[in-house]
Amino acid sequence: MREDSKAALPWLAMATLGVVFGDIGTSPLYTLSACLSALSISPTPAHLLAILSLILWTLILIVAVKYAWFVMRADEHGEGGIMVLTALASRATPEGSRGRWMIFTLGLLGASLFYGDGAVTPAISVLSALQGMEVASPRFTPFVVPLSIGIIVGLFWIQRRGTGTISRLFGPAMFAWFLLLFASGLAWVAEDPAVMRAFDPWLGLRMLIGHSAGGFAILGAVVLAVTGAEALYADMGHFGARPIRLAWYFVVLPALAFNYLGQGALLILRPAAVKNPFFELFPHWATIPMVVVSGIATVIASQSIITGAYSATRQASMLGYLPRLTIRHTSAAERGQIYLPGLNWILMIAVILIILAFKSSNALSFAYGTAVTGTMLFTTILVFFVARESWRWPTWKAGLFSGFFALLDGVFFSANIFKFVDGGWVPVAIGLVVFTLMSTWRRGRKLLLQALSPATLSIPDFLGMMAVSPINRVPGTAVFLTVRIGGIPHTLLHNLKHNKVLHERVIILTIQFETTPRVPRAERTTIRDHGDGLYGLTARYGFMEQPDIPELLGEAELPFRWNPADTTYFVSRQHILPKGGGSLALWRQRLFAVMLKASATAIDFFRLPANQVMELGDIVELPPRVQATSGDA
Repeated sequence: MREDSKAALPWLAMATLGVVFGDIGTSPLYTLSACLSALSISPTPAHLLAILSLILWTLILIVAVKYAWFVMRADEHGEGGIMVLTALASRATPEGSRGRWMIFTLGLLGASLFYGDGAVTPAISVLSALQGMEVASPRFTPFVVPLSIGIIVGLFWIQRRGTGTISRLFGPAMFAWFLLLFASGLAWVAEDPAVMRAFDPWLGLRMLIGHSAGGFAILGAVVLAVTGAEALYADMGHFGARPIRLAWYFVVLPALAFNYLGQGALLILRPAAVKNPFFELFPHWATIPMVVVSGIATVIASQSIITGAYSATRQASMLGYLPRLTIRHTSAAERGQIYLPGLNWILMIAVILIILAFKSSNALSFAYGTAVTGTMLFTTILVFFVARESWRWPTWKAGLFSGFFALLDGVFFSANIFKFVDGGWVPVAIGLVVFTLMSTWRRGRKLLLQALSPATLSIPDFLGMMAVSPINRVPGTAVFLTVRIGGIPHTLLHNLKHNKVLHERVIILTIQFETTPRVPRAERTTIRDHGDGLYGLTARYGFMEQPDIPELLGEAELPFRWNPADTTYFVSRQHILPKGGGSLALWRQRLFAVMLKASATAIDFFRLPANQVMELGDIVELPPRVQATSGDA
């Protein structure tokens, strides 16, 4: 769904509310409470105004200026996200250079921290919504954690059935949610209009200066107000920049601002409401209905995070940072509706463990923020390279803009370091595990392809060998998958060695994944006739696309009439023999071997007909250093 006309713009903006703004839209449930918990003294009206000032200006500077105006300019054919940003930033740096290595490392770290954020978001969102029951009656307190776990299990359980039908209701549901945020806040602002003084930035700055370390700690909670800001950029490819900006400036920002101001006015007038100011905005009779409404909003926010994790994982797999994964499409009409079984259950278990460990949103707020601010900081640094190289900004201009936001992100990141021991280590630990997996896979894959490369026979040498020693040919078409252009795949040589025959038509197929999100169909395939029934076919895909080899062959302009039923697909699967003394530590070789064994088969990944596939294996020892990037698929 993309912006195509002015008439569609409002509807697209409505749709963004359910996909893009679910996370940041539920932050009023817990942000101000977390800020007050971080304050070591009882909040006075002056303190409340200062905290509100920090929240409001964080929303304005980080989301409205940095993401909506600055970062969203860095797109690749309308697509966004940290993977796209990494590809854009690395494009102008030489292959193998230190600068390129640094850019890819920052991109990997940013993408890895996203998973830490993704595990904490459903936990804190659902807990904060159900804690509203405690406002109605303390008797409900023992039920908060079990009900939260039940909702999480149900949410992850329905993923395999697809969420395409229900997701159409997300936009209108979140629009109603933002109207509730705005109206409930406005009602209390009308009771105490003086709270509007919070728009004065000096109130927040004076508090930071006057409370030194205490004020700095409050910043670690203030950043909760912008969790989900990365979604503006990451989901740009689904809707386009204009609908996202329209929804933010005219719906989301006013609703959030007035709800925070309303909570501040409530606390100034009724300090006893400090335990849960969000639910105290409403009459007592409306508490349970608002718990239900909040629960629905947090489920939508969690769904957005889960969908984002699926998309990011698929992108990482296509770019070679993760193994091939089993990807199931849950909708025949929408290619973006996907389900990753392994990731789904791992994420569910992580969320449940986090809920059991922290038990409340206030306690969990200490675990939040570190991953978010880390990703924001890496995004800012990467945008500097894009602004300088792609936008052709002078270094001083790119440095001025990026430097300002890097300083801002750095302050927030440093403030969250104070929370590291109290739970901030949780998302960081998750991020480091993901980073280790990604970097190990990428490094191990290069070493594996180097190990396979020396034994690869060139096509001219193979044709010469065929001329000297004729080979028995059998009817039909054979498709051999390889990632090396210009060489004979090991699977072809193994087939000759063991079966002593060659099909009359042989296609050596190379699938290449580009650093662009999509490749136009007109530029998809390149075909080369090597003679004697041997053809080289190269197919290019973007990292947002899913290859389908039978469909590809049906659309390609092959120099012969292709019969799908008379085709055999040959694929290879390597088995790693770990050994010490290499450039990859022994424990990482073993990890790579496990990841390789667990990766999805070529049958699932490339959608091959299982009854037409022959799989051949190799036992490989990894070489000591990386030199090449070729081998079999």
